[in-house]
Formats: sequence, C-alpha cells, structure tokens
Amino acid sequence: MFMRAQLSAQIATVTDFLLSILLNQFFGMYYVYATLIGSVTGGLVNCIINYKWTFRTDDCSPANVLFKYILVWIGSIGLNLWGTYLLTEFLLMQSGFIQLNSSTAFILSKVIAAVMVAVLWNYNLHRTFVFKNAHINRLLKNKIKRIKYGNKKTSKKDA
Repeated sequence: MFMRAQLSAQIATVTDFLLSILLNQFFGMYYVYATLIGSVTGGLVNCIINYKWTFRTDDCSPANVLFKYILVWIGSIGLNLWGTYLLTEFLLMQSGFIQLNSSTAFILSKVIAAVMVAVLWNYNLHRTFVFKNAHINRLLKNKIKRIKYGNKKTSKKDA
C-alpha cells in the first residue's frame, strides 16, 4: 500500500508542479495563485487514484471519503501555500548568502514544502483517516444524515 500511495502521490505531484510552473513561468501568474491552482488539480488527481487503486476502498462510501478528503486537503493546500510562500520569501531575503532569482526560489520552495507536507501530513492522514472505514465513518454518516434529514436521531446507536 505504501508503494501505491507513493506512486499516486508522485503522479499528483507531477500534475501539481507542471501546472504550477507552467502558470508561473510561461503565463506570468503570481506564484501563490499558481501554487493554489496546481495544488487543487494535483489533489483531485490524488483523491481519484487513491480511492480507486491505492487504498482499495470498496467498503468506504464515496461521500464519506470525499468529505474526509476535503478536510485533509484544506490543511494540505494551506500548508503548501504558506510553506511555499514563507520559504520563497525567506530565500529571496537571503541575497547576501544565497544568490537565487525569484523563479528558482519559488521552485525550490515548492519542492521542499510539497515533500514535507506529503510525508508529514497527507500520507498519514489518508492512511489512518480518509480511506479507512473506521468508527469515524459511522459518526460522519450519522452527522450527514442529521444535516440532510434534520436533527432527528437515526437510531438508538446514535445516542
């Protein structure tokens, strides 16, 4: 499973990076916006591959997986955006020690932030929370039913 997750992450990362760099370098889009668009696109690719192939989630409903994935994804996008921004700005301020142009600083920062977020955030939460049919799935399903059908209890187990 770890190897499949890494392959899925690599495909999503290539999608993210290609789109981010293309938007920034060839279309002149501000690197924060390019990072956001790349992260969103890469995240969609990753979710689809993980659901269908990596974690083999036959026992998890797509709605539960999507809800949990979005929660983790919001954190991932925020960490990638802020990590890329802070590292890029930090590297650009180090002109006395390191000579980097803004394009190189952006790409280097994006790589560092993406690796750290992938290892420390995404894989662990995908494995233990998003694609896991655990007790949390029942709780989320009941919460969704309550939202959908009102605040009535759906069974005695919900109490």
